[in-house]
Amino acid sequence: MFVPRFVLVLAAAAGLFGAAPASAQFFFKSADLAGPRVTGAEPGMTGPELPQATPEELRAALVWNLRAALNVAALQCQFEPTLLTLNNYNSILTEHKDELKTSYETLERYFNRVSPSRREGQAELDRFGTRVYSGFSTVSAQLTFCQTAASIADQAIFTEEGALGDLAQSRMRELRNSLVPWGEQFAPEQQSAEILMPKMPPFGERRCWRRDVYRERRCGPL
Repeated sequence: MFVPRFVLVLAAAAGLFGAAPASAQFFFKSADLAGPRVTGAEPGMTGPELPQATPEELRAALVWNLRAALNVAALQCQFEPTLLTLNNYNSILTEHKDELKTSYETLERYFNRVSPSRREGQAELDRFGTRVYSGFSTVSAQLTFCQTAASIADQAIFTEEGALGDLAQSRMRELRNSLVPWGEQFAPEQQSAEILMPKMPPFGERRCWRRDVYRERRCGPL
């Protein structure tokens, strides 16, 4: 059967763009950051450690860490609108408001239980929240963090109510791994520290400069 050429071109284009990821792809091949499921008892998974925490309290802490990470992503990742980090975060707050509320109340009870007084418990809860948020603030690993957070936020929207804790347990290690700088994995043998951290000119060496122009013949190539 004869098929017009323009139909073949359209079909090829549809296949090409249909296979593309829904959100931004910063690398030809991204690093594999996936890790095993966590309970929250593993070092670093909840940010600050939570001594004497029950499994329920650890799960609540993971949910709150997930919320904090996606909140940071909503603020830090707007440089790439196709990630939809802000819109998805706002949707998550609506879709999972009951579980988020329950998780916060569980953490509140935990800090009141392990603190000498209710007042000190509230202060410790506030400090915990601040440290969790600051733990997800990243500069050098912004691309991997934003890409990973966007993927998790997209999954969270389609997660059933009450199952956000399961998502946090499944992907928190991946989210933590994304805070470490990673580059292109398509040809990793071509990467080096100089590629990731470009050499800076010696600004303090006056002999290397003439009328604000770097003198390569005197101080070498950058």
